Amino acid sequence: MTTSASPASSKSQGAKSEYLLEVKNLRKYFPIRGGILSRVVANVKAVQDISFNIKPGEVVGLVGESGSGKTTAGRAILRLIEPTAGEVLFDGVDVVKLNKGQLREYRKKMQIIFQDPYASLNPRMTVGDIIGEAFEIHKLARGKEKEERVAELLVKVGLAPGHMRRYPHEFSGGQRQRIGVARALAVNPQFIVADEPVSALDVSIQAQVVNLLSDLKDELGLTMLFIAHDLAVVEYISDRVVVMYLGKIMEIAHSKELYANPLHPYTEALLSAVPIPDPTVKRERVILQGDIPSPINPPSGCVFRTRCPIAIEDCAHVVPPLEEVSPGHFKACIRR
Repeated sequence: MTTSASPASSKSQGAKSEYLLEVKNLRKYFPIRGGILSRVVANVKAVQDISFNIKPGEVVGLVGESGSGKTTAGRAILRLIEPTAGEVLFDGVDVVKLNKGQLREYRKKMQIIFQDPYASLNPRMTVGDIIGEAFEIHKLARGKEKEERVAELLVKVGLAPGHMRRYPHEFSGGQRQRIGVARALAVNPQFIVADEPVSALDVSIQAQVVNLLSDLKDELGLTMLFIAHDLAVVEYISDRVVVMYLGKIMEIAHSKELYANPLHPYTEALLSAVPIPDPTVKRERVILQGDIPSPINPPSGCVFRTRCPIAIEDCAHVVPPLEEVSPGHFKACIRR
C-alpha cells in the first residue's frame, strides 16, 4: 500500500519534534553569468527540493555518484554555502533564517569533517593551534585549560598529547583525518556532517577512521550525516540511508532494509557494484549506460530516466514524488 507521507513531515504546532535535524525542500542553485552585464544566463541545479530528517543519536548515510549533490547538500545544511530555498530546522530552529550572530552560536552545535584531511588543515599552524582555535573563537578555554583540552581530544581520537606541537605535513593521511575529527569535536557538537571522511585514505586506514567515528558516536551520542560513495562503508556505520541522484532523492530506508530490498532502479545499480568478499558468490551487475547528465540542464520528469533500465514514456513527463511504500521506506519512482 502506497502513502504520500513525507520523510520530513511538519511537526504539529506546540509539539517538540522527534528529530534533531529536519531538511525541508532544500534547494541550492549556482548561477552562471554571461554577457557584458554579467546577467544570470543559467543555473547549476546542484540540489533540487530535497527533504529528509535525522533523529538524535542517529547516523544517516547520504550516498550517490560524484556530481549527485551530496557535498553541496551537506554544506548548505550547515550554511557553509547559502541555500537558495528551503528550511533547515535544527532542534526546531530554522538555521537558514539566523543572522550572523545567532549562527555563530549554532556553529558550536553543528560541525563538519572535511573530505581532504590535508587541504582542510592550515599548514602554517601547529596541531595544537588548529584544534585550539575553536576554543578561542567561542571563548570556551584559554591558556593552560585550552592546552589540556586539546591534549584530551588528541587522546580521544587515537593520537598522543605531544602531537599538538607538530605541523600537519608531519602526519600520515589517516592521522591528519583524526586531527580533523578532533577539531570537529572541540566544541562538543550535537551534529556532525562527515563529508566523505575516508575517500582520500588507503583502504586499511579507512577502517580505522570509520571505527573511530562509530566509537565516538556511541560514546558521545553524536548525530551524524555521513556522506560517501562507498556503499560498504555506509552500510557499516549508518542507521538509515538517503540515496541521491542529480540533486534529487531517489530512495530513503533503514540501512538493513535498503541493502536487502532496494526498490529504486538507481539504488539497485549502486548496490550491484559493491564487491562481495566471497569469490564463490556471484552478483548480477546492473550496468548504467552513459554518464550522469549536466545539472545545468537536467532531464525533464524523472532525472534518472535517461539511464534507467525500466524507463517508460511517462517518466519524461512526470516528476515522481518521494512516497512511503512501506514503514520508513520511501522511493521516487512511478514504476513498481
